[in-house]
Amino acid sequence: MDTESLIVPARTHAIRVGMSGMIGRGVFAEQHFEPGELIETAPVLVIPAAEWPLLEKTRLFSYCYAFGDNGSECEDMALALGLGSMYNHSYTPNARYVKNLKEQMIAYYAIREIAFGEEITINYNGDPACRDPLWFPVASA
Repeated sequence: MDTESLIVPARTHAIRVGMSGMIGRGVFAEQHFEPGELIETAPVLVIPAAEWPLLEKTRLFSYCYAFGDNGSECEDMALALGLGSMYNHSYTPNARYVKNLKEQMIAYYAIREIAFGEEITINYNGDPACRDPLWFPVASA
């Protein structure tokens, strides 16, 4: 196995955690990002689907992603490291995420220009244009 292909810089110098105007903390740009530019690549800790009932009783549940091939309720979950679990949701996001199940990573990309100091948001539904309801109330964007 070529281990060098597994090494991807986290680029956390380009982003930071700060207080969000949305709720609690969020991720903010420490540089300008162009559309399509990589913001962060976060390794994940995969949590087997059988452990969901235990995790649902903890604060960590709100910071996890569904992580599997089939999009069903029986998928595994993943806790993104780096700043990956700190991005806030928006129905008008400025970034998107792409899961890499094999490498157990999630990559975050700008979908429009993001200015220095701007909060970086993603659509928790995966597709930036998806307006499906989430499991918690969402303020209108």
